[in-house]
Formats: sequence, C-alpha cells, structure tokens
Amino acid sequence: MTMERRDGSRFMEDPVSAGQEQAVRRICARVAGPEAGDEVQVAELPLGGLQVWLDSPRHRWRYYHRMARELRLAGWHTETGPERLLLLGWSAVCLSHRVRMLGAALKGRLADFDKTAFTAVMLATRLCHDGHPAQDVPAEVEARCAEALRWPARLADLEGLERRSSLEPMRLRLAQVAGLEAKVARRCGEHLVLASKVARTVAGGAGPVRTRTAGPRPGPLGTGLTERMVCVSVPNVAGRAVTAR
Repeated sequence: MTMERRDGSRFMEDPVSAGQEQAVRRICARVAGPEAGDEVQVAELPLGGLQVWLDSPRHRWRYYHRMARELRLAGWHTETGPERLLLLGWSAVCLSHRVRMLGAALKGRLADFDKTAFTAVMLATRLCHDGHPAQDVPAEVEARCAEALRWPARLADLEGLERRSSLEPMRLRLAQVAGLEAKVARRCGEHLVLASKVARTVAGGAGPVRTRTAGPRPGPLGTGLTERMVCVSVPNVAGRAVTAR
C-alpha cells in the first residue's frame, strides 16, 4: 500500500527494498563522520520505512538534520524527531530535486576538467614537497579529488540499492535518476583518471597507471545495473524516461 501527501511524498508500506538499510546506514555514517559514524543504528518500521538513531545523545539533533538533508538528496522523504530520524519512502519532490542536482553537476563542476587538472597539480606538488612517497602520490591525489567532487562517495553509498515503487510515475522518476547517476559516475571516473595521470606526471612517473575510466570507486556498475532494473519495471516507456531531462 502506498499513501501520498500533498507535497508529492510517497510513503511505502511495502517491505524495505533490498539494500536500502545498508545504503541508509552508509549515508548516515558518512555524514556523521568518524566522531559518530560507528554509533549509527538503523531498523525497520512496522508499517514500512526505516528509523535511524545514534547511541550517544551528544549533538544528536545536529547530526539528524545533516543526515536528513543527505537522505532527501538521495530521494527519500524524512521526518526528524528529537530521538530518531524516520525515513518514510520515496518522495516525488526529493527525486525531482535530485534530478536537478545531478543535471547541475554534469553541466557545472563535472564539466570543468581544467579545475581538476589544476587541483591535481597543486596537490601533487604539495605532497612531493612535503616528502610524500612518489609512488603513493597519484592515489592520494585521486582520493582527495574524489572527496572534493563529493558525488563519488554519494554514489558509492547507494551500491546494491534496489529502487522500486508500485506507482508508474514514481518508477519513471526513479529510472530517470538512475540514468543520470550513471552519467555522473562515468564523468567522475574521467575526472579521477585525469587527476591520477596529472599527479603521476608531477611525481616523475611514479606510481601505478590509472586505466579504469568507467566510474568512481567502488564501482559504477551497480548504478548501471540499478538503472536497468528500474527500466525493466517500466514497460514501453522506460527508455525515454531514463534519457529525459
């Protein structure tokens, strides 16, 4: 059963989809950081959805709002309370916002390869000057560039997530999101390859050659698979939905 709010949010009373609990845990742990990431707890709600809470009450409210913001960016409707954070299903409003954010990333930061090259040069030069082992410089520069791009970590959090809905309009939106995520993953992979090559040049050719261009770690194949899985559930029009802008 699915209920709809006036704001377009959908509350799924179906069982939690495969990989959803793990994805939510990864997102919340990343947002909480090393200070509170190990304290993140996730459990299912009786009527569907998930609840998230921290074992420690210290700064709980602040962490909950940060987690809610990142979960909404992933497309879920959330409710924040004093004791826990509730995740109540896919939201049409939040998914539309994710489409806009992914599109803006492709046209904005991810279209600027010059900035990535410049950043890689500066980082590699600084690392070499500080005495960092030359063979480790490319990997370190790549990791820092991935952190700066932000999207590699966001997409990695969703690995293994099965996105589904009993409503066709929602499935179409999910398919569109998955298609844009695949494009963002490939573009991030291109940026990281460039960063690694630039850093390797600055370090005097030391370090392994970065050849994988399909996308960022831990592997965008999961995103592409998700896109195909969503499309299969949308007869006849799924292909157009994925390519819609």
